[in-house]
Amino acid sequence: MKGVNDSPHPIRVLVVDDSAFTRMALTRMIESDPALCVTETAQSGREALEKIASLHPDVVTLDIEMPGMNGLETLKRIMREFPCSVIMVSSLSQEGAETTLEALAWGAFDYVPKQLSGTSLDIVRIREDLIAKIKAAAESKAHVVMKIPSHAAVARARSIATAAVRASPDIVAVGTSTGGPQALQEILPLLPADLPVGVLIVQHMPPGFTAPFAQRLNNLCKVTVREAADNDSVEPGVVYIAPAGGHMTIFRGARSQVAIRISSTPQGMLHIPSVDVMMLSVAEVFRSAAMGIIMTGMGSDGLEGMRAIAREGGITIGQDKSSCIVYGMPRVCAENGILQRVVPLPEIPQHIIQATLHRLRA
Repeated sequence: MKGVNDSPHPIRVLVVDDSAFTRMALTRMIESDPALCVTETAQSGREALEKIASLHPDVVTLDIEMPGMNGLETLKRIMREFPCSVIMVSSLSQEGAETTLEALAWGAFDYVPKQLSGTSLDIVRIREDLIAKIKAAAESKAHVVMKIPSHAAVARARSIATAAVRASPDIVAVGTSTGGPQALQEILPLLPADLPVGVLIVQHMPPGFTAPFAQRLNNLCKVTVREAADNDSVEPGVVYIAPAGGHMTIFRGARSQVAIRISSTPQGMLHIPSVDVMMLSVAEVFRSAAMGIIMTGMGSDGLEGMRAIAREGGITIGQDKSSCIVYGMPRVCAENGILQRVVPLPEIPQHIIQATLHRLRA
């Protein structure tokens, strides 16, 4: 079966923004790729709903900050009445970040930051990102509202399978990108407060988003979730989110205590923070006592890091295609033969709990 990008018909996009300039700029940006076509634009949430009902676009780009019915209210109506793939266009303010995270929980496919410089949109910085996300969104099924895990789901995740666990991790390293915020909000609440290891997470996000994201997760979870800071000690039962704009690595300090380092090096990486940089560090410090988990996301960040964990004898797990919003990062790891297990998203917490409880009982 052909993917959307192989179709002779272009991907049909509806652009929604109250600014005429931004609508024009986004239209030019999107139509710079021959596989995409802006079928219509709308300047308000109500107009967007009318045009979605009549045009049935493949993808909608939706401004968050609009007068009247704002982007979040519009998104909720879209998901209830005309479920489709929606990409939020968000400012980089703290308020914009918090609203964007809520939009992802309500079913938005992804988001792109609105880079404003005076009165002009910085097209160069977001064109490539936007086009890639529109293409991925067009190939993705419409998304449903995130569900907070039930007590039954928590109980299932705590269950210990009869299958033998071959490794006993002292650390869990997770890498994800597109679809990651939704996925992490589904699985992290299933981890128990007494989880006996620390968890390091790289989620690709722009500056200003990781702190409110960590706080949002912390409010949902039994484990403590925080944005990582330089020289933080890695503690059991704590999840550390790499801050946007810096690479997260680990090192052994005094008395063999493992701590976090946040830095701008190595430079020239496509993503900052980088999953590869974090996982290579984890493999070097923990060797066979590491667990690497690669989840939904575009591209190949994490391939070399997961390869290093596998080479050292650690556990490597990939999210399966059916539960990924974008099957990119796990796919390249699977194709390179470095995943020991490929599992649906809801089963990932169970694998973490099984392995770490085995460690306690060993």
